[in-house]
Amino acid sequence: MGLPTFLLCLSVVGIRQCLGGYSDYDYGGIPVMINRLLGEPSVLSLRGRLDASWYRAVNTETCPLECDCPVHWPSAAYCDHRGLKAVPPALPPRTQYLFLQGNLISSLPAGVFANATLARWLLLDRNQLASDQVNSTALAQLPHLENLFLNYNHLTDVPSPLPGGLLQLRLAHNRISKITPGAFRNLRNLTLLLLQGNQLQTIGEAAFKAGLQSVILLDLSHNQLKEFPEGLPPSIQQLYISNNSLSVLQERSLIGFGNLQYLRISHNRLQDKGIASNVFNMSSIIELDLSYNQLTSVPVVSETLQYLYLQANLIQEVNMTSFCRTVGPVDYSHLRVLRLDGNPLSYHQLPSDWVLCLRVLSNIFI
Repeated sequence: MGLPTFLLCLSVVGIRQCLGGYSDYDYGGIPVMINRLLGEPSVLSLRGRLDASWYRAVNTETCPLECDCPVHWPSAAYCDHRGLKAVPPALPPRTQYLFLQGNLISSLPAGVFANATLARWLLLDRNQLASDQVNSTALAQLPHLENLFLNYNHLTDVPSPLPGGLLQLRLAHNRISKITPGAFRNLRNLTLLLLQGNQLQTIGEAAFKAGLQSVILLDLSHNQLKEFPEGLPPSIQQLYISNNSLSVLQERSLIGFGNLQYLRISHNRLQDKGIASNVFNMSSIIELDLSYNQLTSVPVVSETLQYLYLQANLIQEVNMTSFCRTVGPVDYSHLRVLRLDGNPLSYHQLPSDWVLCLRVLSNIFI
């Protein structure tokens, strides 16, 4: 599906590295970018990778018995996948990268990170954290924290308050059913927010206000949303809202999103009558995914759109005015990939002028 910008970190070989995968190594579904120039650990877990006798431990007297502190990354503490029920109490003060994923931790009491106030990365994925067991000061007292991973826990609310320097907040696959106004207060530097796989039914207009100014990627997929949320940060470049129950997109739904490039609304309940006529006619959008809905016609899109996914709808005919307002030497669609497979439509039903309008198309699936 095109080239999502969060994968561009692969282009700088030897400097940055993307980590992603499945199962225990699925950190919210979005690859993790490592900056090796900053000395960041190039792995998020030592499990099954290195033998303890090879990587050794640094200052074992200050490294908790429940953790490993490799000589390669003296500011890292690997305490993941140990069956821990609580955060180790004697974390080294030098700790900047704290890996606690894959344990049985159910609470974060006040002062739990008192010895690790320099922490920049905190991974708590796949634990048993519940909202009423997370003290309001536990995370707020980490002034240097930039990346917070809380995927696959039992949270019902967004933890608050949070450190103002956060760049990434990953809350995927919890039980969050509401977003309290002010939950993201003062998170002006946050660029990535993952909320997919929760139980959100509605999102109030004030949910994202009073703080979020820099969010680039917002994932709200796999929730229970019936209405397109209002008040989203206008800075968004990638918005994923697939696998919900959306049936209506009004003209105002996407107004103000001049930076939006990737929009994914697949697996919803969208029908032609519920979509405003020009809602997708935005010159900034590069990729639009409307697959697995109930559309019977192709909506009007911008001539600058490059990737359009409409598979598994109910489309029976295609009108070129959906792609081109006019056709001429410099007037044509920039669409490169068009998917129409899984519709009651055959190649021979395409209008004869499609080769003029879609002249740079490289792949079409019917």
